[in-house]
Amino acid sequence: MKYLKVEREEDIVQITISRQDKLNALSLDVMDEFISLLDVLEKDSSRVIIITGEGPKAFSAGADIEYMSNIGPTDAEKYALRGHEVLNKIEKLEKPIIAAVNGYALGGGCELALSCDIRFASPNAQLGQPEVTLGICPGWGGTQRLLRIIGPARAKDLIFSGRKITAEEALSMGLINKIIPSENLLSETRAYAKVLSKNSSFAIGISKMLVNKGTDANLDTGLKLEIYSWAVCFSTKDREERMRKFTEKK
Repeated sequence: MKYLKVEREEDIVQITISRQDKLNALSLDVMDEFISLLDVLEKDSSRVIIITGEGPKAFSAGADIEYMSNIGPTDAEKYALRGHEVLNKIEKLEKPIIAAVNGYALGGGCELALSCDIRFASPNAQLGQPEVTLGICPGWGGTQRLLRIIGPARAKDLIFSGRKITAEEALSMGLINKIIPSENLLSETRAYAKVLSKNSSFAIGISKMLVNKGTDANLDTGLKLEIYSWAVCFSTKDREERMRKFTEKK
């Protein structure tokens, strides 16, 4: 890996985008590395994944504007498809993924955070979808994930204005889960990841799928899928062992 640093602590994996000179922008090379790494993490023994950016300035400033300034519609479509491939993998991976947002999370960087399950941010974080200021619309899921997380009215405000918002405003609209002091961002994120890692990975994975599917399904369909999934959990040895220990403790 040239642009992604991977650190493992027991069953927690931290991925750090390491491209500080470009504010951790997501070039095609970075996305290729993400896809290769996610394919490995999908099958390995890790239980929780953290994504962050190197340095205090940026989680990720988004797509590579220098590259985009020299391409046409055909290459732009390929770039968007690659971005969607990465973010869809993150969203569908049956493991909880936490974004530790430090500094800028703009455009594709904001869209990367949106694809994660939990978003923690430092006080200096700035989030936004400034694509319209460059003559384009969000292209890596921003128009779709943003409206599902904060609602269409707020999503339209951020997308149409292209403005950056502070961590405090992002928290108030439900775009992030928590603000953590910069010096504690990664340590507290890892502590939270350890809490998740102690729970049933199968149950978390199936719960993640249910919440994601429920976003687009009607209530009746979502509830039926939940009943089926709940019943499937009773086929696992993990469930049997956890319930046995609970009843013995009682």
